[in-house]
Amino acid sequence: MRTRLLPLLIVLMAAVLLALGLPLAVSVAAAEQQRLVVDRIDDTARFAALAQFVTDGAAGSSRTGADERTETLRRELDSYFDVYGIRAGVYYRNRSAMANAPDDWILPERGVMREAFQEALLSRRSHDPKQVWPWQRTHVVVASPVIRDGDVVAVVVTDSPTDAMRSRILDGWLLIGAGEIAAMLLAVGAALRLTGWVLRPVRVLDATTHDIATGRLKSRVAVAGGPPELRRLARSFNEMADNVEDVLEQQRAFVADASHQLRNPLAALLLRIELLALELPEDNKEIASVRTEGKRLAQVLDDLLDLALAEHAEADVRLTDIGQLAAERVAAWAPAAAAKAVRLAGDCPPATGWADPITLSSALDAVIDNAVKFSPEGGTVEVTVSCDGEAARVVVTDTGPGLTDEELARVGDRFWRSGRHQNVKGSGLGLSITRALLTASGGSIAYAHHEPRGLRVTVKVPRNGPARRG
Repeated sequence: MRTRLLPLLIVLMAAVLLALGLPLAVSVAAAEQQRLVVDRIDDTARFAALAQFVTDGAAGSSRTGADERTETLRRELDSYFDVYGIRAGVYYRNRSAMANAPDDWILPERGVMREAFQEALLSRRSHDPKQVWPWQRTHVVVASPVIRDGDVVAVVVTDSPTDAMRSRILDGWLLIGAGEIAAMLLAVGAALRLTGWVLRPVRVLDATTHDIATGRLKSRVAVAGGPPELRRLARSFNEMADNVEDVLEQQRAFVADASHQLRNPLAALLLRIELLALELPEDNKEIASVRTEGKRLAQVLDDLLDLALAEHAEADVRLTDIGQLAAERVAAWAPAAAAKAVRLAGDCPPATGWADPITLSSALDAVIDNAVKFSPEGGTVEVTVSCDGEAARVVVTDTGPGLTDEELARVGDRFWRSGRHQNVKGSGLGLSITRALLTASGGSIAYAHHEPRGLRVTVKVPRNGPARRG
């Protein structure tokens, strides 16, 4: 969930920062250009005043005074060009130069400069130039009219390079970018903290749910941290788990008590059946059938009691040599397999894992018993022990009839038996007891097809430490 939630938060925060940063970057560029234009307007206004002074002198009677004023204007323009590198000139209406710097700079026939000149001839300041961006190598042109007696007699034109302005814009953008990156890093850190704070209770709830699903019913969620809604959910989950545990405990107690209470009357009934059998002929089929069903009922009650105890008992998990224990169970079942003409083979190298030895022995007994029971005469049952970094496995395969896909989905359910094997002795509780015992000790059992025929049963126990109890 965090891998989906975190990118979404980062994308949203990046969009917000871009929405704030882009207008700010445009504003910085516009402000820098406006500053440049205002400076050029001031400069052209000053030159226009000098040019007006020149035209006033030209209208007078002294030619020497007019030349001096023109020379003064020319020196100002030359100095302006030398210091700032900005071309500037004063041009009459016919585009002839009153004074300009550099001396060879003339007005072009067309373009932005000519348009600004024409605007100034109409006694209007030229329009603000288009926005110049850092990657555009262009100039800014500003023109102002020179007015005498209400008429435009000349125009002051400045042609400013934009290198310094574009450099300042770029510096401002770099500063904004650095601020955006810093804000993004802070936002990512805040998002990590926020998602961790929100999702930590969810992860704890997920782990606890898995623990309960795998049989560790005493697991509970620690109600701490996270949003109030998740804390309420954790408390509700704990209440639900308490109720479920109580119901299951009552069910186990009922099954155990019922099994225990029924054993005495059933034992008395079986005794009376045996006494009755003494009064009847030995080959009486009805009494033999009643005796068989009575013993089967007694076995079911014993299995029910074992199942109730298995689901309730605490496992004594310890570091166990799984290979040695499996080899002992193979040796113990060898006579039963030989009596049925079934070959029982074991490949049990040393392999350690965390398990309850008694529980694992009982589970292997049930699995090997089933394998031998359902293997035909001349069949083979193989017990193989292996391990990897996480688990130790005992795999039991047989060459019996196996199970269909539908039957594999139900194997291990209480009282379930395949319709094809109803004539085989059993209560349908053996594998349920095995699963309950293994779950209580942190192990598991799985069933699969064995090629070319038969069943493959895998008993797995952890190697990295005892199973955590709830």
